[in-house]
Amino acid sequence: MPRGFSRPNIDWVLVAAIVPLLLAGLVTMKDFGLKPDYFFNRQLVWIAIGVLVFFAASSMDWRILRNGWLLLIFYLIGILVLAGLLFAGEAVRGTRAWIGFGLFSIEPAEPIKLVLILLLAKYFSRRHVEIAHAKHIVVSGLYVLLPALLVFLQPDLGSALIFGAIWLGMILVSGVSKRHLLAVFLIAASLGWVSWFYILEPYQQARILTFFDPFRDPRGAGYNALQSMIAVGSGGIFGRGVGYGIQSRLEFLPEHETDFIFAAFAEEWGLLGVMIVFLFFGLAFWRILKAAGKGESNFEKLFGIGLFFMLLSHFVIHVGMNIGFLPVTGISLPFLSYGGSHTITILAGLGVLMGMTRYGHEAGGVRQDRDLTLI
Repeated sequence: MPRGFSRPNIDWVLVAAIVPLLLAGLVTMKDFGLKPDYFFNRQLVWIAIGVLVFFAASSMDWRILRNGWLLLIFYLIGILVLAGLLFAGEAVRGTRAWIGFGLFSIEPAEPIKLVLILLLAKYFSRRHVEIAHAKHIVVSGLYVLLPALLVFLQPDLGSALIFGAIWLGMILVSGVSKRHLLAVFLIAASLGWVSWFYILEPYQQARILTFFDPFRDPRGAGYNALQSMIAVGSGGIFGRGVGYGIQSRLEFLPEHETDFIFAAFAEEWGLLGVMIVFLFFGLAFWRILKAAGKGESNFEKLFGIGLFFMLLSHFVIHVGMNIGFLPVTGISLPFLSYGGSHTITILAGLGVLMGMTRYGHEAGGVRQDRDLTLI
């Protein structure tokens, strides 16, 4: 089969699930004449670029990514970029997570999530037989720990949690033993204890404490959580109506285009609208897993599964913090939240998955990765 570009392979059911989610995000962030549509207009541009990337990626042959050394180079470049951000990154709201390019900025942590998924997919696909060995938990964990630590120091706790969720999800399906999995949880609990007393900043500790009782600091650390819960609850069954959300439109709810877009949407569309959005998310998750199952080799399968866990963790954490079940960590909601780096990364990842599905389908089955370069 010729390598390079060919006819795009598109799962139109997946596209049909994604389009309403993108539209829901655009409608929620549109200002309807109250003030300039800054976020709406820019998000239109990011979606347009993301769609182009999606179709381009779906037409490519991605078997070149099976080269472990190429992935390792991408990974090391990503680590260097994340490290450089700590010293020369553009500080936005106290976080050095962006590289500024005049009219726009790039958040490197987003594309590095895809690089990490590819690297872990390569690692686990070559070691599926001996994955029960504890050393593979440690080695794969180290691959994740380095970028997670660098984004945590920015500080960006949300992205660090997503890195960890990707690793945990992929290692669960890789065949790790329950005994080793228990050891992982015990280690994580120990790291959590150390982080609480020696690493977490006071404001991060305050966020966690206000998770249990947001009313302990309603004008400080608990403000965002309380306003978010008020917005969700005030939506009722049918919502206040598009453009009539009091919490978001009057700016009681901060960051309602990004970190709290679910709360803003729930206020205007109510429980009925939320259930419809959840339905589309469920459909998208199902199609991603279905596409992952069509991979030509374990590498493609694991990439699809890793992409699924990345989106699922974003969804669960974002919704959880918007309804008061999880601490506020600053996590975007896939397809709805404003953000160029996040939107383009997700659509690029889905495009890569579509491309992998195409040649997997043409091959007519799954083979093992015995002839591939080790990382």
